[in-house]
Amino acid sequence: MCGIVGYSGPITVSNKPLEVCLQGLSRLEYRGYDSAGVACVGPHMDQVALDKKAGRLSVLEEDLKLHPLPEAQVCIGHTRWATNGEPNDTNAHPHLSKDHKIAIIHNGIIENAVRLKFELQSEGYSFTSQTDSEVAAKLLGRIANVIIEETGKPNLFEAMRRLGKMLDGTFAILAVDVRQPDVVCAIRRDEPLVLGLGDKETFLASDVTAFISYTKHALEIGQDNAVMVQGDTIVVTDFDGNKVTPKEFTVDWDASAVEKSGWDSFMKKEIHEDPAAVRETLMSRFDLDGNIKLDEVHIDEKLFKTIDRIVIIGCGTASYAGQVAKYAIEHWVRIPVEVILSHEFRYSDPILTPQTLVVAISQSGETMDTLMAIRHAREQQATVLSICNTQGSSIPRESDAVLYTHAGPEIAVASTKAFVAQITAEYLLGLYLAQVKGTLFHDEINGILSSLRAIPEKIDWILKHDSESIQDVAQKLVSQQTFLFLGRNVGYPVALEGALKLKEIAYTFTQGCAAGELKHGPIALIEENVPVIVIVPSACDRNVLHSKVISNIEEVKARGAYTIAIAEEADPDVERYADVIFWRPQCPTLVSPLVDVVPLQLFALYMAEAKQLDVDKPRNLAKSVTVE
Repeated sequence: MCGIVGYSGPITVSNKPLEVCLQGLSRLEYRGYDSAGVACVGPHMDQVALDKKAGRLSVLEEDLKLHPLPEAQVCIGHTRWATNGEPNDTNAHPHLSKDHKIAIIHNGIIENAVRLKFELQSEGYSFTSQTDSEVAAKLLGRIANVIIEETGKPNLFEAMRRLGKMLDGTFAILAVDVRQPDVVCAIRRDEPLVLGLGDKETFLASDVTAFISYTKHALEIGQDNAVMVQGDTIVVTDFDGNKVTPKEFTVDWDASAVEKSGWDSFMKKEIHEDPAAVRETLMSRFDLDGNIKLDEVHIDEKLFKTIDRIVIIGCGTASYAGQVAKYAIEHWVRIPVEVILSHEFRYSDPILTPQTLVVAISQSGETMDTLMAIRHAREQQATVLSICNTQGSSIPRESDAVLYTHAGPEIAVASTKAFVAQITAEYLLGLYLAQVKGTLFHDEINGILSSLRAIPEKIDWILKHDSESIQDVAQKLVSQQTFLFLGRNVGYPVALEGALKLKEIAYTFTQGCAAGELKHGPIALIEENVPVIVIVPSACDRNVLHSKVISNIEEVKARGAYTIAIAEEADPDVERYADVIFWRPQCPTLVSPLVDVVPLQLFALYMAEAKQLDVDKPRNLAKSVTVE
């Protein structure tokens, strides 16, 4: 969940290593912002030069202005999201070896840290922090000194390999040593790590976002691999020292995608990128005859024809995207679809067969619960297809196939454009299965695809026509502490997602529920002026659903609720009963979630802004949850 970045450049000392790391950390701050720190190494240093501070990266940057670090040849940097030890200066990374000649930064959890710490304490080592990461730093220092005694010279790379064998748990660790001032070494297990390939320089990071200003060429670092970089020299091995050839890839977006570009916040920018996220995810996935062609899904059509059940796994927003897709895929393909939270998947003892398709959804591709779930699924002989937004990440690499969304990098912690891109990708998958299995005619598939291609324009309409009225309502309701979101059919997971957004960034207690459950408990929450937000389905193709949701609005209205409806333009029934209406253009019910969610994203944004909260970095949350 933390952000890590490292740099090794030409054989000269300068301020560039520190500048690269600080810029990388600013782009990775969404991964962790409890504290930040850097460590630099150059020739003739007796000890590592470092600085670290609790709080946002800006606190560290101000301290570096007052107390500049010396010019260096290599640097490592870290933004922390605390999982072990409270956020303070002492617990911030980097952590040092006993002699201060080695510094490390760490993302993950070291499960045997207590035992290792006890062993080191028995040898006279002392500890200043509450972190498991300091244990790794002290242990690495001890290993490095043993190697010097054995061979007469330092070998940080070998020390890191030995460290990797001794640690239990999850980790991506970067280390520098003053005795090898042009080297950065790293080890990885279950935590993200990629390398950027520059001109006589190499970048290491938990995400390509950190170095995209310098290069688009990157390497995937595999499970239980160790890395040594020295300028543009790169060596990758396993923990036993056997050479490994990592896979190279090219990032398909540029640095402007991770800049605010004049927007007040990344979240506002990314909501306005919803149309492009849908459009880009649909693009280039059809042959000349209009058939769906998923080139990156390297699964034989014969296998797809045997699929008799789909299990979708994800966490948070990704799981709600899965719940939306369940309705559509079951309707189109006529096979059962189950949606299971990733962190419950292994423990529910799921029934999986070779005919089961497990679809794993993750924006970052590093969600630890989802990664563990797909490993379990593959052990049970199920086929795993991942839907992901991030090249070079762990979940696609460990899946049988991947369907990439093309939303571009999502920086705000609260997911917006990734949600609509995930639904779009799932719809493509569902329609592809219908095409392979023959459960829909060609013209039926083309009709649905036409509806999907029209969605970006409909989202644009909402962004242009509804934003001002949504902001006005948010200002009016800013002091409200409780909200209820209601939906039926595909509107139900949209209600859940709308409630989640308001929780995440406006810190407001919300409950999303199926509208049919209203009389089975939630209606007890209704009292005078409690806001109830209702997703109203179209009356055109699902009139039974529409009439039932209108009845729900009447029920809560009769008990004093303040009702807000997301409804199709010129719906006369909604106009009679709702206090406020956010209109949307007409679209078929099954694709309407791609449109209906946008007013809810805007509403959460404007509520948080009205409360003067940081919409991009909500408290206690990190973008990528890489620990269980």
